[in-house]
Amino acid sequence: MTTQLRILALTLGVFLTVFNGCSQLGPGRIEFGRGHYNVAVQQTDNEQMLLNLVRLRYRDTPYFLQVASVSTNFEFAVSADASAALKTGPDVYGLGIGGTATESPTITYTPLQGDQFVKQLLSPMRLSTVLLLYHSGWAIDRILNVTVQYLNGVPNAPSASGPTPAEAPEYVDFHRITDLLRILQKRGDVTLGQTGESDPSQAMVLRIAPRAGDSPEARQLVAHLRLPPGKTDYVFTPTADPNNAGEASIVMRSLMASLFYVSQGVQPPVEDETRGRVTVTRDVAGQVFDWKQVTGDLMQIRSSADRPESTAVRVQYRGTWFSIDDSDLTSKSTFALLMKDRKSTRLNSSHTDISRMPSSA
Repeated sequence: MTTQLRILALTLGVFLTVFNGCSQLGPGRIEFGRGHYNVAVQQTDNEQMLLNLVRLRYRDTPYFLQVASVSTNFEFAVSADASAALKTGPDVYGLGIGGTATESPTITYTPLQGDQFVKQLLSPMRLSTVLLLYHSGWAIDRILNVTVQYLNGVPNAPSASGPTPAEAPEYVDFHRITDLLRILQKRGDVTLGQTGESDPSQAMVLRIAPRAGDSPEARQLVAHLRLPPGKTDYVFTPTADPNNAGEASIVMRSLMASLFYVSQGVQPPVEDETRGRVTVTRDVAGQVFDWKQVTGDLMQIRSSADRPESTAVRVQYRGTWFSIDDSDLTSKSTFALLMKDRKSTRLNSSHTDISRMPSSA
């Protein structure tokens, strides 16, 4: 091969190598970058929610900062050169390849504030939100425990819908109702649905399967709810007529009230309790009330002095680590429900015929 052909082949090889490398950089950055941004946004969203739950337990002001947009620019600069020195004896060839890649991300944050956000945060949730969550597969007891304050007059720890109260709340009868509903739901003997009205936010129907009407659980459920026996459909509305035996009342929590309720599952350090940094609730006998009786395993947010391992989400606040254990599937489910619930309150649901889905979460 002549010297000129060798130089041409060498130069061509260099540029083919560089071109092939460049063709892989763009797709490679998308594959690498998109997943990492996705994980980072999701993780920080979870950390923000946990942080605000802890703040509420300490009666500190919550604050929400939303990632409004993420954009990034990639710049590639590639250079290549080839050289040859011809002299007596063996020919001398050289090649050089250089390149740089620069990423310039732009992330925009938007504080969630203003009249519209306050209205969304403090207004009672819509019944359509309950139906949406139910038909998305969430367990009926978890949904009602988090979002409902009164069910036909039966209280669901209403005093827990704000800062931690000094006295133990009323909750036992409501928990019995939701336990019965969950038992019937697992059997497929109870469903939540629409009433056929144009606005599903104004009414919700509880349907008991005819085959289950005489079951002990169904009879107990109807009795605890103070409903007339012998029916299969019971309509719940926020403005129920007390003179109408076919209607029952339901009082929804606001999103803020739901957050306060779940924040009672935060377990602060004993030192913070003794120093009065958090409210210590007491029962009628004056004994310290265990909030696990209300929140149960619905939400358990542990505290520790050292950075915990094997957690689903963790934050440091007031010099203490707060976390949800990665193996605590129940708390993780409730946490996911809160995240979904926060987004659902921004939607104006329209009338749709929602088909029933199996509920297990």
